[in-house]
Amino acid sequence: MAIQIKGSEDDAVSSINTTPLVDVMLVLLIIFLITIPVATHAVKVTLPIESATPREASKEVISVSVDRNGKIYWDAELVSDANELARRLAMLSKSKSQPMIQIHGDQETRYEYIAAVVDETRNAGIRRVSFITEPAWSN
Repeated sequence: MAIQIKGSEDDAVSSINTTPLVDVMLVLLIIFLITIPVATHAVKVTLPIESATPREASKEVISVSVDRNGKIYWDAELVSDANELARRLAMLSKSKSQPMIQIHGDQETRYEYIAAVVDETRNAGIRRVSFITEPAWSN
């Protein structure tokens, strides 16, 4: 805002330039008119009630665990060697519906042990392989 003084010192006429003030007020008015309905707008809906029953865990999940020493476990049963693992995976791959293979690896397991299990599942023709990890927030 500026004050304009016209005339001589004796004839001092002062007026305030209100154009910037009006511009700012109009912008604020428009902003408030746009944002207030959005902030107070609510749609009344009746949400559905969940009535689903929990499903049983699928029996088509095979857990293959590898400990830090490289020992392989098939559903908590120790597998004697890599040939035994390959034989079991080959039997699974011949079945009509292939089960999901979940690979559990110890945090301190060397990568080569896990890679060997993944290679065996791929060589056997198993297509459904997943890795089981712990979420970061669970610790």
